[in-house]
Amino acid sequence: MPRNRKQLEALDYHSQGKPGKIEVIPTKPYSSQRDLSLAYSPGVAEPCLAIEKDKEDVYKYTAKGNLVAVISNGTAVLGLGDIGPEASKPVMEGKALLFKIFADIDVFDIEIDVKDVDSFVNTVKAISPTFGGINLEDIKAPECFEIERRLKEELDIPIMHDDQHGTAIITSAALLNALELADKKIDEIKVVVNGAGASAMACVKLYFALGVKPENLVMCDSKGVIRKDNQDLSESKAMFATDKDIHTLADAIKGADMFLGLSKGNVVSKAMIKSMADNPIVFALANPDPEIAYKEAISTRKDIIMATGRSDHPNQVNNVLGFPFIFRGALDVRATAINEEMKLAAVKAIAELAKEPVPEVVNQAYGTRNLVFGRDFFIPKPLDPRLILAVAPAVAKAAMDSGVAKKEITDWNAYEEELSRRLGLDNKLIRNLTERALQNPKRVVFAEADTYKVLKAAQIVKDEGIAIPILLGNLDRINTLIKENNLDLADATIIDPKAADQEELRNKYGALLYEKRHRKGLTEYESAHKMRDRNYYGAMMVEAGEADAFISGITRNYPETIKPALQSIGTEDGVNKIAGMYIVNTKNGPVFFADTTINVDPSAEDLADIAVLTAKAVARFKIKPRIAMLSFSNFGSSDYEEAKKVSKAVAILHRDHPEIVVDGEVQANFAMSKELLNEQFPFSTLANKKTNVLIFPNLSAGNIAYKLIQEMSDTEAVGPILLGMKKPVHILQLGCNVREIVNMVTIAVVDAQTRKD
Repeated sequence: MPRNRKQLEALDYHSQGKPGKIEVIPTKPYSSQRDLSLAYSPGVAEPCLAIEKDKEDVYKYTAKGNLVAVISNGTAVLGLGDIGPEASKPVMEGKALLFKIFADIDVFDIEIDVKDVDSFVNTVKAISPTFGGINLEDIKAPECFEIERRLKEELDIPIMHDDQHGTAIITSAALLNALELADKKIDEIKVVVNGAGASAMACVKLYFALGVKPENLVMCDSKGVIRKDNQDLSESKAMFATDKDIHTLADAIKGADMFLGLSKGNVVSKAMIKSMADNPIVFALANPDPEIAYKEAISTRKDIIMATGRSDHPNQVNNVLGFPFIFRGALDVRATAINEEMKLAAVKAIAELAKEPVPEVVNQAYGTRNLVFGRDFFIPKPLDPRLILAVAPAVAKAAMDSGVAKKEITDWNAYEEELSRRLGLDNKLIRNLTERALQNPKRVVFAEADTYKVLKAAQIVKDEGIAIPILLGNLDRINTLIKENNLDLADATIIDPKAADQEELRNKYGALLYEKRHRKGLTEYESAHKMRDRNYYGAMMVEAGEADAFISGITRNYPETIKPALQSIGTEDGVNKIAGMYIVNTKNGPVFFADTTINVDPSAEDLADIAVLTAKAVARFKIKPRIAMLSFSNFGSSDYEEAKKVSKAVAILHRDHPEIVVDGEVQANFAMSKELLNEQFPFSTLANKKTNVLIFPNLSAGNIAYKLIQEMSDTEAVGPILLGMKKPVHILQLGCNVREIVNMVTIAVVDAQTRKD
């Protein structure tokens, strides 16, 4: 059947490359016959026999302790309903991805084709020896309640139905903070809940545990207020029924202190919000359309304290704030359950985190100057790297204190260091840069807009709100590509620099170029004529202030693309050499490679300049640069000229830029291992530090290094990023893919933001 563009993009995302979103990666060597004999037969017999003697050794010799099953039968997939186990698999894979990227927890997604409680429970019990924990997902009520209850009773590993408890935990944390802002006591507030599904019921139960009085709560379903005299009242709803003489949501919400919506969009009116008590707390969590639109609600009264489920409004209630870190803490102490004490510990940890000073990396990620606890910020942001350090230890402690932990943690500082090592800041860099770009998108000129990849990337950055694209190229060709590929770029600016209607601007830009280059052999006519070239025209748009950044290079070689930018925009004041840098995203954080694209055989002075340019660029990403100047030798171990060149560059940097952490010449393996460096060269300024910038002695070394890493691993390399230009100019790698273009645009936007700041 016909599909719209968004649907096709989603299908492409899941099908391109390896289908799906997750894979299994070996964690032990497997290259030799010896490795294989240890991994399987005969060596594997030894751990098998050890586990036979003591089942707890399964945590020592297998992946069980860091492995969670995400299990569903697809009967209640969010927004889709009962679509079956196969159709639910993309959702479960997505949940697996979130577990991994936020808490470094491995996941097998398990979709089972059973609906009755007994079959479901028996199936999960049968496979449970494989897993350290079980996350139940998208199972319809009321079966989900009985399934979770029985599994918790009959198994001794952590089990949680996140649809119920995830939202309950996050909204409970938000409620505690909202009450503090409203200056109200939890045992006195009147609460109205619209929605009577598994999530709503779990929220209410946790609210009761926090102090909300049952007699002060009213729950509504699609038929109105759930009353004790309702006919055919289910057992699960009966415990929340009221005998008050109210029948509709409008009746219930009058005078209420808190409204929780887990139902559908646009069921709450302005009049209802006006009828609530002073400082009303409104959590309108229906997605994508809240029970009342955010702007509509806050325009109704100034004292409202509001949260939604959407990321484009303040105070997003997002389950990812909880479940990865709850399971992390539970797994790390081998908890036999996720009990009420552990959930309440998570609630309080999340609530307290929102009141702590927000680190600059979070402010930068969301494009704010200073996030401060208040009505617009009383729930932590999902990209806050402190969540794992706040929630996982709190949950682990609660498990130990409540007697469900099989393993004790005694050194909490060491545990927090271990959590930090698990995630580092790795590929959060691109996510954080994207968040920064979203806060203040800039005008980006695409010089090669008559190619599909560029147009596709332009559409993505426009749709996502990352950038405002300006497309240069042949109008007929561009419009044909847009039509043939069902792209939505109707409101994008499209310019053909060769067209007759651009003559005035060509002359204007030509005059600017002539002013810059008339003493370098360029005539006034030639200057205007060059503006028919998209690279000159686009670069001059940036120079004239009619665009903020320039992107080109996917169809032309590097020198042809750089020359127009250098002549039109030029280098930063005091810069003698431009350079190219790649960001290589690794599990242990981003590593910056330079120079990888420009300088063939730089002198010692050039290398020092390249290091300074790279340090400035890295600092713009809010990362402190720690630079290793690479060679084949270590600290004078060779008299070869190239090694001495690198050593001289380091001496220049130590003399002229003592504020930069840099050392060398040093071999790459020592540079990347602070343990090795500290053991052999403890005098180095890089000893006991994590190197994150590598400066190569020549272009061959840098170019070969990043391309080998790209091709021989799954590591993502972003670049080349052009360093030393007066304004944001970034050159694409010849033939790069759409994702790489989007990443480069994101960097260009942040570059433009930083320069204007």
